[in-house]
Amino acid sequence: MSEPEREVERNVLGGPLQPCSTDPLTGVYRTGVCSSGPEDVGSHTVCAVVSAEFLDLQRRLGNDLSSPRPEYGFPGLRPGDRWCVVAARWMQAYQAGAASGVVLAATNARALEVVPLEALRQHAVDVPDDLSGLD
Repeated sequence: MSEPEREVERNVLGGPLQPCSTDPLTGVYRTGVCSSGPEDVGSHTVCAVVSAEFLDLQRRLGNDLSSPRPEYGFPGLRPGDRWCVVAARWMQAYQAGAASGVVLAATNARALEVVPLEALRQHAVDVPDDLSGLD
């Protein structure tokens, strides 16, 4: 399935949506970008840097992201991989204390329909440390 033509999508910071991962190749359209459209029923819009804790929680909830699923072009994830995850699944992990890191510049603004920006910022891996107010 190819990505439909559309306006430039925005990230949660208001800028152009940046790539999330090309190895493994992520995104609902497998373009490496957390693009979203009518076909993206789950809203795969959060660019997560998955952790072992996040993967374990997802597996326990019935969303096994570690096992390869070649029929869907899914390689299976290892800690440290970047992947466009379903916003509601990321929020579920956040509420359980197992949220993964987030690349804000590569997280689609549509994620904000499900996840508050502050929650994403708390787990951002692409912002300078000084934004936290600490020296």
